[in-house]
Amino acid sequence: MKNRIRALILDMDGVLWRGEEPAPGLVDFFALLHERGIRYIMATNNASKTPEQYVDQLARFGVHVPPETVLTSAQATASFLRRQAPPGTPVYIIGEEGLRRALTEAGFVLSADGARYVVVGWDRGLTFEKLAQATLLIRAGAAFIGTNPDRTWPGERGLLPGNGAILAALETATDTRPIIIGKPETPLFEEALARLGASPEETAMVGDRLETDILGGQRMGLFTILLLSGVARREDLETSPVRPDLVLEDLAALTAWLKG
Repeated sequence: MKNRIRALILDMDGVLWRGEEPAPGLVDFFALLHERGIRYIMATNNASKTPEQYVDQLARFGVHVPPETVLTSAQATASFLRRQAPPGTPVYIIGEEGLRRALTEAGFVLSADGARYVVVGWDRGLTFEKLAQATLLIRAGAAFIGTNPDRTWPGERGLLPGNGAILAALETATDTRPIIIGKPETPLFEEALARLGASPEETAMVGDRLETDILGGQRMGLFTILLLSGVARREDLETSPVRPDLVLEDLAALTAWLKG
């Protein structure tokens, strides 16, 4: 299969780094991609950062890439909403700069006043008031959108609450299930393939989460590679119905596999 791989969709948190620590072999991995002419898109469910922030983070790790190689769930959410509502539509958000930037650049007004949509992304400044406002708007009829369902986030201290934890609180409070935009749903994958100019048959998904990266890649017909450097553990494979095509320890192991 690896001889057919011409493009990669790469998760970032837990694959290319963990918290603020780069994955061992990160520079060598990107050097190999450039040497072999393997196209790549870094597609993340994390909506908190802008593409430029990810580019800056990679630069600190010694890897230099253009912003268009980064695709966030915030960008995919903005694209989804553009197909649903005109510019100027008020949207209430729970989220950080990446989500605010994506929605304002798409022409939406960030306001609770008359909000037709409640869009929820990972928010390290989450407060009770934010949850209360979102609950009231959803109960009043605003559509409930989640950028991604990741229940946890891999930080230096271990697994921390992710956006899925925030969505669970709001779902409990509103009796309403959110519409999910990020992995494992299709919008991120469809946009990534379009940017790559690649078909599913020649593309592999590299991720650290069975329930988002690998499941979503399988739904799109991609070759799926699970790295055990983030959330998933080898013992998880014993009980999970999601079976990746290839399991490797980390990014260095992926580099070695691509070389072999």
